[in-house]
Amino acid sequence: MRDDAWFEGLFRAHSTAVYRYFARRAPIDDAQDLAADVLATAWRRRDDVPDGAELPWLYRTAGFVLANHRRKIRAIPVEEVPEEVDDLDASELTLADDEVRAVLAALGPRDRRILLLHAWEGLDGDQLAVALGITRGGADAALSRARSRLRAAWSAHDADPPQATARPGTGASRTSEQTQTR
Repeated sequence: MRDDAWFEGLFRAHSTAVYRYFARRAPIDDAQDLAADVLATAWRRRDDVPDGAELPWLYRTAGFVLANHRRKIRAIPVEEVPEEVDDLDASELTLADDEVRAVLAALGPRDRRILLLHAWEGLDGDQLAVALGITRGGADAALSRARSRLRAAWSAHDADPPQATARPGTGASRTSEQTQTR
């Protein structure tokens, strides 16, 4: 029987990973509450959590919780603007992130999900199968196809790199036609 000790072990082993899952995908202010929702679901459905595949089950549940959360998101007004100016150039700090996001955006949602569960969350084939609700062979094939499409998207991106957006002091700009074709 799964009791308080079982849940405490699950919590200690996986709560940080579940929190990080949401911190990467949702507003950071919501990550802790969303992680708590997943862990509460794990407690309520503790008999459904497969032995040895707890983390993939939690990730699958997190996917459902995140989907529900995104349907409920509403605009939150900004209450306070910081008085200190950040002198870091965010455009330079995020250049690589923008390229990764652009290439990932070229993929379908399923391919993105598979790649992120594997790369960001570190799921292996068996865990990926549980998280996706498919067989191990299906998970391996899906990961292979997603990787292949990612390579193709990177190749297309490298062959036709986007032009830099205009920054003060540069002559580079992106036309609306170029933006629409991406």
